[in-house]
Amino acid sequence: MGLSNENITLSEKDLEYCHRELNETEEIKKLSIKTLIEWLSDKQELNAKCDDFNLLRFLRGSKYDIEKAKRKITNFYKLRGTAPEWYENKDPFLPEIQELLRIGVFLPILQRDDQGRFVIIIRIAAHNPYLHKQDDVFKVGLMTLDLLLSKTPHPSIYGVIAIFDMEGVSIGHARQLTVKMIKRAVHSWQDCYPVRVKGLHFINSPSYINVVLNIFRRFMREKLKNRIHVHGYDIPSLHNFTSKKILPEEYGGSGGKLQSLIQFWRNTVSENADWFTDDEKYKYVEPPINS
Repeated sequence: MGLSNENITLSEKDLEYCHRELNETEEIKKLSIKTLIEWLSDKQELNAKCDDFNLLRFLRGSKYDIEKAKRKITNFYKLRGTAPEWYENKDPFLPEIQELLRIGVFLPILQRDDQGRFVIIIRIAAHNPYLHKQDDVFKVGLMTLDLLLSKTPHPSIYGVIAIFDMEGVSIGHARQLTVKMIKRAVHSWQDCYPVRVKGLHFINSPSYINVVLNIFRRFMREKLKNRIHVHGYDIPSLHNFTSKKILPEEYGGSGGKLQSLIQFWRNTVSENADWFTDDEKYKYVEPPINS
């Protein structure tokens, strides 16, 4: 399975789920989109995408709570405008970006699991902390996520599971993560992106993982804290939470080799250079102070 515009079309099963779990009806959908467009007309500084597809991501990710959707939209575009180290110069052909794509640090699995969720493998220690900037690692991850979200509405409907593979983690990796960076990362997960986070799973994790995780937990609301699962080196325990068949062979699944997934995302991100150039303009810009 690749990424194409056909993934934007929802099946009857998807629409039924939206109605049952997200409070969506055609009438509510149309009224809510209209409400957000009118609201955004007075929020020019956000430079937000106002097409139906984009607005629906935030509505579904907020279960049609209009005020929550407004907060997420505001936070999303403000993050893009205030974190240039993550959101500017998103040229896939920059050497540092190509190298991280070659390594494979952020890898959404192309098949969804039995509950309709996307599973994203985040190889947090795959890079060399003495050669690669942590901000560039985040940038590549967000480039990949933004591209995925532009192609399919399903992460906003069914949610995502993130698998944090800590194989090879070292003190050098830990030193790269500043408290400011950790706070911003958590803020992006729970307050900005129109994605329903269903689980954060840590594998190949050493015994001291909770020392680091406790810093992340400081900035998490209880709901997200309760979705953290630490598996240590017990990979089979991960299979209790997601479909084994979609996982790469390296994670005990039957979903093909990890290298194939790495190559797919390297090619796909590289092929969308023009899309990234255009996407950069959608971000918060501080309005001029009236004299």
